[in-house]
Amino acid sequence: MSTINNLCQYNDPEGYKCKAQAEPSGYCFWHDKTIDKTHDNIQDKLTQYVRSGGLTRGICLKEANLTGIDLVNHHQKVGYDFSYTDFYRANLSGAHLFNINLSNASLMKADLSDAKLNCGNLTRCNLLGVKWKGCKIENINFGKKLMQEINAKQALKANKPLLALDYFQQAEEIYRDLRKHAEQEGLFSIGGTLIQKELTMRRYQMPKYSFKRIGSKIVDLFCGYGEDPLRIVGLSLIIIFICALCYTFTGLNFRGEVLTFDASKTAIENFSFFISCLYYSVVTFTTLGYGDFTPVGISRAIAAIQAFTGSFTIALFVVVFVKKMTR
Repeated sequence: MSTINNLCQYNDPEGYKCKAQAEPSGYCFWHDKTIDKTHDNIQDKLTQYVRSGGLTRGICLKEANLTGIDLVNHHQKVGYDFSYTDFYRANLSGAHLFNINLSNASLMKADLSDAKLNCGNLTRCNLLGVKWKGCKIENINFGKKLMQEINAKQALKANKPLLALDYFQQAEEIYRDLRKHAEQEGLFSIGGTLIQKELTMRRYQMPKYSFKRIGSKIVDLFCGYGEDPLRIVGLSLIIIFICALCYTFTGLNFRGEVLTFDASKTAIENFSFFISCLYYSVVTFTTLGYGDFTPVGISRAIAAIQAFTGSFTIALFVVVFVKKMTR
């Protein structure tokens, strides 16, 4: 019974328990946040602990000097699990961290210069103030949202706008630092995703119904802040289809005869006319203007707006596409 009582009291949110011998504080050496781990032999001690199968989840390594440490689970498909671990201000420069699991951990202000973090899992990890210079980040999983994003949304639900604003500012800073580093490493596809996230966090900091925020949202919907040409294609198809429906009910002139949707006609005849309107919508959107169909009445206004929108959208697609392809 006394042996059980002397075990570490660590129990993380996912139910993992530490079975190491407890210090007088009730926690083992690694899970005790009050024990200083900045001494020189901490690397060898940690390596030995990891290799022996000790629970690495939730351990405290604040300000530890782990320069060049090898935390790769060699010859195994799954890396070591450092979920919930605290690496605040830890020196991990030059560390080998391939395939490591750092979900829900804290790397706040940690030094990852020249570290190898490829294939790591950093979902919901606190990345504020991390030094990324030279760090290898290929195939890293940052998750759909940063920890700060999740906290900001929770703060908004709790009616704490100032706290939410602070979290959004932190998230923007993290995405900006990551984006700059990804571009320096030549990872432009990752950089493109990160700049979308960065600008989205900046949008959330704007007043909710301001023109700036609405304009920013429109740019995001149109082209993903210049990083998603497929959005422009999708939007173009939507515009073409909607305008085709409008032409179906407002009418078009074909060889001197005004054609429009007529409930007295058969479904096949009305569908055939809709296909003709779809053709006319494509011609108008691309500003080809063959002249076989011409707008009448309200259709003229719709055609004018569509032609203007189409020329702008096509130009935007070319710019975004060239930008993506020249990286």
